[in-house]
Amino acid sequence: MRYVAPTRETLERSVLASPPLSHWSDFAALIDGPVWPAVDALNALLPGDSDVRFVTQDPSLLSDGLHYEERIARHGAIATRPENWHDLFNAFVWLRHGALKRALNARQMTEIALMGPRQRSRAQCALTHFDEAGMVVSLQDSAMLDAWDAHDWHTLFWTHRDAWRDGRARVDVFGHALLEHALTPGKLLVGKALVVMGEGDANAVCSRAIAAGAVLNDPQELRPLPVSGVPGWHAGTMEASFYATAPCFQPLRAGRTYPAPLVGRIGA
Repeated sequence: MRYVAPTRETLERSVLASPPLSHWSDFAALIDGPVWPAVDALNALLPGDSDVRFVTQDPSLLSDGLHYEERIARHGAIATRPENWHDLFNAFVWLRHGALKRALNARQMTEIALMGPRQRSRAQCALTHFDEAGMVVSLQDSAMLDAWDAHDWHTLFWTHRDAWRDGRARVDVFGHALLEHALTPGKLLVGKALVVMGEGDANAVCSRAIAAGAVLNDPQELRPLPVSGVPGWHAGTMEASFYATAPCFQPLRAGRTYPAPLVGRIGA
C-alpha cells in the first residue's frame, strides 16, 4: 500500500521531537513553518559555490526529456515538486549530505550509460533503495554486528542498549522516503543500511565506497535495520518484549547473508 503522509495542517508536531526527525532540527522551521518553503528558500541554504540547485518540477522542466539523474549530472538541476514532503526531505539530504548524494548520482549515471534510461540494473536498484530508505550505521563492537547478522534484535538493541545511548553505536538516517514515513507518529521504521566498523566519519567512508563502486552493486548488499528498535526511537523500546513482538523485527531468511562491513578509522 502506498504511503500517504499527513498534510502540513494535520501534522502531529510531536514527531519533530523524536528521532529521526529530531536529528534534523536545523531544518525544523522549514518543516513546521506556516507555509511550504519555495525552491528559492532551499537554494539560499546552498553554499555560494554549489554546483547544484533546486528547481521546480513542472511540465516545462520535464519537457527536456531527461532522466531525473541526468538533469542533475548535466545541469545541476534537482527537480523538486512544490508542497511535497518527499522532495522537501530530499532537499534536506542534499543540503547535509551532498557528498553522498553526488556519489549516488555519479554511479546512477554510469549505470544509465550502460543500461539506457529505460532499463534498470541491479546496481541501480541498490542505489535507489539506499537513496530512498538508506541509513549509515557506525559500530565499534563486533558482537553487535554478529547479532545483526543473525537478526538477533534483542541482543543488538536491548543487550547493547548502552552502546546506542552513549554513541558507540550510531545511526544516521539518509533516505528521504524514510524521513517522510517518520511524519506518522509511532510508525515502525525499517531502513536499508550500510555499516561501518570503527570510528571516524562513517558518511565519508560510505561516500568514497559508493563512488568507487565498492558497494551498492546489488540490493542484497544492504542490511535491513528496524531502526525503531534503537533505544529511545520508539515508545516500545522501554520494554524487552518489544523486540519479540513488534512486526518490524523479522527473523533471518534461510540462506540470507550479508557482506563484510566497511572499515572506518580504528582507535581514537
